[in-house]
Amino acid sequence: MERLSSSAPMPAALRGSVMALGNFDGFHAGHQAVVGRAIARARAEGRPAIVATFDPHPMRLFRPDAAPFRLTSLDQRQALFAAAGADAMLVFDFTAELAALDPAQYVAMLRDHLGVAAVVSGEDFTFGRGRSGTVDSFAALGLPAEPVAPVCDSEGVISSSRIRDALKAGDCDTAARLLTRPFTIAGTVQHGDKLGRTIGFPTANIDMGPYLRPAYGIYAVRGLLPDGRVLDGAANLGIRPSFDPPKELLEPHFFDFSESLYDVAVEVQIIRYLHAELKYDGLDALMAGIERDCVEARQILAGTPFVA
Repeated sequence: MERLSSSAPMPAALRGSVMALGNFDGFHAGHQAVVGRAIARARAEGRPAIVATFDPHPMRLFRPDAAPFRLTSLDQRQALFAAAGADAMLVFDFTAELAALDPAQYVAMLRDHLGVAAVVSGEDFTFGRGRSGTVDSFAALGLPAEPVAPVCDSEGVISSSRIRDALKAGDCDTAARLLTRPFTIAGTVQHGDKLGRTIGFPTANIDMGPYLRPAYGIYAVRGLLPDGRVLDGAANLGIRPSFDPPKELLEPHFFDFSESLYDVAVEVQIIRYLHAELKYDGLDALMAGIERDCVEARQILAGTPFVA
């Protein structure tokens, strides 16, 4: 699937598209409904299906000091959109210039510069300066648009905010249900202090980057390697209070695995929260605590099917 930039010319083969418009950060059940409708319409009309997203997220422009909140990386979104059946992902570089466009200028950009034939978005989608454009504005400005109703469960509208709240509370099950898959952190394994290997629990250290910080603590996790292997493990996510100086990391220890993962791109699925971070009194207590966590994580993962 092609990755396109809003600042570059649209390839001729992808002009005349039906475009799903939104940020689609979590690509949760509600986002999937919007994208699914755009793809279905594109197929019915014999048009390309393009999914748009914003990078950086608009909040970064308006609230640059906001704590990290991303649920997916750009690469993860591209893979998810491709699996849904889209022909391309369009990345809007959300700049002050883009934010300053009025609705008419925004629609002209979509229609003339990008060759969009129709848009599909959530009912609450807004665009243009001061968020003054709505779904109804598209048709009024000459671009066919189709709104998609929110997807709800027994607790209300499925949203990225609900997913973030669940993760910050350590409620991985709710987050996974709303996402339709486990929350997954992707990163390249970096060198650390290598203490874990000296006590029999080597870890793959991953920087959290722009991802939302779930509740600090110990988790049952699954690791997805580039070659397709899936590894069960237990991870500390947090600042490692037993070590000085504290350093925020995701540190999965994968069971029965001894290969080097340095500089390897790994995805870590956050499956179940076990408990908050603990500060242990010495290495013996730390090793005993890690062993208990690994036993519990093995039991949890043995009863939890793998979801890609």
